[in-house]
Amino acid sequence: MSDVLKPSIRLLVKLGSLIVHYDEMISAKKHEFDRCAIDSLRNDPEVVEWFKGMHKHALLPIKR
Repeated sequence: MSDVLKPSIRLLVKLGSLIVHYDEMISAKKHEFDRCAIDSLRNDPEVVEWFKGMHKHALLPIKR
């Protein structure tokens, strides 16, 4: 990824999907599928690369 501050549409869809699945996972209608989808998205190479780049710019919280 050349510029983490200008993500591709594909990456934005993945990040948006991650948020939707998380929201569903914490709802009363949660399903195991949401956890699987979240894990898959968190391990997606494009998401991992973007996440590392954002940390290099100090734009994301540090995990406790």
